[in-house]
Parts: sequence; C-alpha cells; structure tokens
Amino acid sequence: MGAFVISRRFNDEYKFTFTSRRGKVIFTSLSYELRFECEEDIEKFKANIDLAKFLKFKGSGGKYFFKLMLGEVHFATSRKYSTELLLQKGIKEIVTYSSRSEILDFSSNELIFEDEESEEEVEEEVE
Repeated sequence: MGAFVISRRFNDEYKFTFTSRRGKVIFTSLSYELRFECEEDIEKFKANIDLAKFLKFKGSGGKYFFKLMLGEVHFATSRKYSTELLLQKGIKEIVTYSSRSEILDFSSNELIFEDEESEEEVEEEVE
C-alpha cells in the first residue's frame, strides 16, 4: 500500500508526496505554508478520490506526466514517466490505494535516522 509523506521544501514550506508500494514517488503536491494544511488536503483527497481528474501530458523531452486535479483545482503534479503505460500504472496505484494509505510526517528538523558516526560515538562511550 502507498503512503502520503509530508516533508519540507528548501524554502521551509511544506509539501507531501504520494509514494507507491515500492517507495517510488508518484506525485508531489503544491506548497503549503502550514503543516496542518497538508494533512487537511490529504484527508480531503482521500475522501474525494472519485472527484480526481488526471490530465496527461507529454513533455518536450518525450517523458510523460500528469497533473492531478481535484474538482477544478490543481492538486499535484506527477513524476516523469518514460512510457505512457508506466504513467497509467501510476494513476492506477493512486486510485487503488490512496484512500486507505497512511500519512507519514517527516517535516521536523530532527534526524530520523542516526548517521554511522553518532552510532560509533555511542559504542565508544559504552565500552
């Protein structure tokens, strides 16, 4: 099952991505000033997936992508796909799994995973 992942952009605004069951980003949202706005829009999307429209495009480099519309509002933009079939699989993943996907919040500035150096320091202190 996919997941919605909330994180921060370099300008400190918030965004979320929808990732596939294999961990690949399928789409990225627009920017939000506040984190709770991400959560609200995710919940609104999950409850109204039947209103979603997928506008498909082919870029100048030959890659395929879609703009995700919720009603008449631009909601998110997909990653680039090398074939139209892969683009269609990405859309199917959204339709199939997004309504029951969990929300993961990685927007805090705290380290989620310790780096190896910190682990080595801890081991030295223990000995």
